[in-house]
Amino acid sequence: MGCPVGGSARILRRLLASLRDTIQHRLSRERGTLYRDAPFRVALTYPSPYRVGMSSLGYQVMYRELNGRGDLVAERAFAPDDFAQARRHRETVLTYESMRPLGDHAVVALSVAYENELGGVIETLELGGIPALRSERNPKRHPFVLMGGPLTFSNPTPLGPFADAVVMGEAEEVIHDVMDILTSELDPDERRKKLADHPNVWVPAVHGEALAKIAAADNHTKLPAFAQIMTPDTELSDMFLVETERGCSRGCQYCVMRKSTNGGMRLASMESILARVPADAKKVGLVGAAVSDHPRIVEIIDAFVDRGMGVGLSSLRPDRMTDRFVAALKRGGYRTLTTAMDGPSERLRAMLERHAKIKHIERAAEHARANGMLTMKLYLMVGLPSETDDDIDECVEFVTGLSKVIPIALGIAPFVSKRNTPLDGLGFAGIDVVEHRLDRLRRGLKGRAEVRPTSARWAWIEWVLAQGGERAGRAVYDAVKAGGRFADYQRAFEAAGVVPKRKKLSVLRAEAGAGS
Repeated sequence: MGCPVGGSARILRRLLASLRDTIQHRLSRERGTLYRDAPFRVALTYPSPYRVGMSSLGYQVMYRELNGRGDLVAERAFAPDDFAQARRHRETVLTYESMRPLGDHAVVALSVAYENELGGVIETLELGGIPALRSERNPKRHPFVLMGGPLTFSNPTPLGPFADAVVMGEAEEVIHDVMDILTSELDPDERRKKLADHPNVWVPAVHGEALAKIAAADNHTKLPAFAQIMTPDTELSDMFLVETERGCSRGCQYCVMRKSTNGGMRLASMESILARVPADAKKVGLVGAAVSDHPRIVEIIDAFVDRGMGVGLSSLRPDRMTDRFVAALKRGGYRTLTTAMDGPSERLRAMLERHAKIKHIERAAEHARANGMLTMKLYLMVGLPSETDDDIDECVEFVTGLSKVIPIALGIAPFVSKRNTPLDGLGFAGIDVVEHRLDRLRRGLKGRAEVRPTSARWAWIEWVLAQGGERAGRAVYDAVKAGGRFADYQRAFEAAGVVPKRKKLSVLRAEAGAGS
């Protein structure tokens, strides 16, 4: 019989060789990769797999910004492709450019996009040999853990138990201030104090849950942001990403990036956008919170199509969908027109302060059909404040009529209230309520439209973290250690006191009996 220890070692060696082969294969297909060397090393880490992380424009911008410095090198690292396998075999996490372990770097800088990536943050750090909890790290032995990303625009406080420091908001300029401090000869205590003095850096060990100010990048020198690397191995295969605008001019009640955030919409000029895209790009991804609101967006699309490039947009508003706009999208390779109706009824859309009206969505469908689109996809939320079955039935009736114009697919997410929005503080509708509404939509639209919902359970977890603080973040650690299933999160949140404990079945039966 073989030795179990020796067998485990062989498995680990095979997995490590396989991981290195995967990284090498991906690197061979990239264009724009930066290979440098410097004594001070930063692991720029994304807590989701490669295909997701390399589709993030902000992540790519940080990669170029950090490698533009002469005193350090930044290498990319990602969460495992398969967390279940990584957990079973305790896979390590390697940086891509030099294939060094995560723990070999002076700084691990994590970009966190939204609440439910916190589990990935914890697992990626631990698989990299770094204690996820700040309280368990030794500054002399472990890397400094820096965090930032889109989550800092709403509520990053659940990151508190894990981060040594958090850069708030748009980090293109703040990151250099932070790296000046981290590369200095200051001892850990002096370094932490200096970081805590920065107006845009939150240091949880110093500030508690009092967040720093959200930073805004300089419009003239930092816009438009653009990608560093193109690769076919992402969600946006071989697409060169470039920003058309930053922020938004609209006041949607639920949105973190509404017009009151960081000065509203800041436009990049058409000329600067066109200049940033290399001539050999086959596809261009135009990125922003409100891309279709750029006053020259149709001209920009046409210019890229005239170069022979395909075009994709990250956000399309139905009230902007003219025939000329949709025709330009079709020329750019669109087969499905994707836009948002947001709420299931006119009443709820008005409550959300959305500009999308029935007439706009109907007109967009007509333009899509006239220009040869195959389908139309509509995003909307259910579980909104004051929502009833009547709102769902109105949605069924409207989408049924729309499906006679063009095939319809609905992408549905449960409503989650976020900090820094007018709807901050509102409760979650309830997993059972959301599932009831989704079932009502499915039954009402059976044979008429596709209904593609995201999980009501994981939306509830997102809501707990969106409204929670450091205790909620610490509970995620316990949930991940217990296995990371929904029930593990539920138990951990209850034990931490961030949600009420569920009543036992015997108690519910007794209460029901008492009320009869």
